[in-house]
Amino acid sequence: MIIPASERLLGVEEYYFSAKLREIHEMVGKGLPVINLGVGSPDLPPSSSTIHELASSAQKSDHHGYQAHKGLPALREAIAWYLLTTHRLSVDPATELLPLPGSKHGMIYLTLAFLNPGDRALVSELSYPTYSSVTRLAGGEVAVYPLRPDQEWAPDWEALERMDLTGVKMLWANYPHMPTGAPARRPTLQRLVDFARQRGILICHDNPYSMLTSSAEPMSILSCGGAKDVAVELGSMSKSHNMAGWRVGWMAGHKEYIDTVLRVASNVESGMFLPVQEAAIRALRAGPEWYRQLQAEYDRRREIGTSVLTQLGCTVEAGQAGMFVWGRIPEQASSAEGMSDMILHSMHLFLTPGSVFGPRGSRYLRLSLCSPTGSLRAALERVQRHSPLHHSSARPV
Repeated sequence: MIIPASERLLGVEEYYFSAKLREIHEMVGKGLPVINLGVGSPDLPPSSSTIHELASSAQKSDHHGYQAHKGLPALREAIAWYLLTTHRLSVDPATELLPLPGSKHGMIYLTLAFLNPGDRALVSELSYPTYSSVTRLAGGEVAVYPLRPDQEWAPDWEALERMDLTGVKMLWANYPHMPTGAPARRPTLQRLVDFARQRGILICHDNPYSMLTSSAEPMSILSCGGAKDVAVELGSMSKSHNMAGWRVGWMAGHKEYIDTVLRVASNVESGMFLPVQEAAIRALRAGPEWYRQLQAEYDRRREIGTSVLTQLGCTVEAGQAGMFVWGRIPEQASSAEGMSDMILHSMHLFLTPGSVFGPRGSRYLRLSLCSPTGSLRAALERVQRHSPLHHSSARPV
């Protein structure tokens, strides 16, 4: 007899990429040269000094035990220094920061800490799927709010004001926005704060992409007026420092919010590996040249990735930020999923259908920039060898 799964899993499906990567793995196993431009897993390494610090610290015999749940004071001080020097945000490292084993842990910790069964969380119609899944895992309900593509994918404020917000406790936001690449704009962040203050809602702002573009200033929602009363922000070193597999992130916010989340975290995990903390300190202390080089690399990749999508007949808005390119598929294409599958099987190139991030994405494809420029150029050449989709009206996708 098989013991049935809990009811909380009834509304939670297997993560899309988990299943899709199995399909791609099978294709590669058959000798097909698939170029995967779907997943946002950075391919670049951390700085050499960061790696050296990890190796050096791991050699010390007393660096392998359990660690404090709030992390090393020096790590919190390094995070605070990073936020001040890059985002112009001042936080108290002793009371307003909580290091995390990746910001994804912070998403479930926050949800468990503030959402009661039956409470509702506002999630935008295009968003990271985990915002919705952690809400459902905690017994909450997802309330979807619309975005305005004609206003850099800011919330549709009029529609949001008209929504029935009964039982809404949290709101998830994410600028620079994934998947659309819309940059963070202070008026949008400030209006979110003002809305939350009026409605008594906690904003959970996920901010992992702010350092990946040279065209927009890094920005924190906590720098907006009154934000610390109603907002917390999740940070991550996965993208900004090429440390995705290291699992280092943090939550910043008011002491009361930090202490509340700590009650969850301390019952779930046992602190972060000390050598990883010491290496993260070294990475966070990087000078501005590190970020300039990283941004320049992503700018080069974004140019090629944009060419891939436009060659496929997609429309790409200028000024996108982050580590993806978002493009609207041609009108003759039936759907993003259909177009993605056709590209995968005919060109051996994987692009993520926008429908993964919500029904509003059914007419979009997302291209990841987490591949070397050589792979991106190979993808462009592969697309150019095929008849461009937007030139072929005889066989719509």
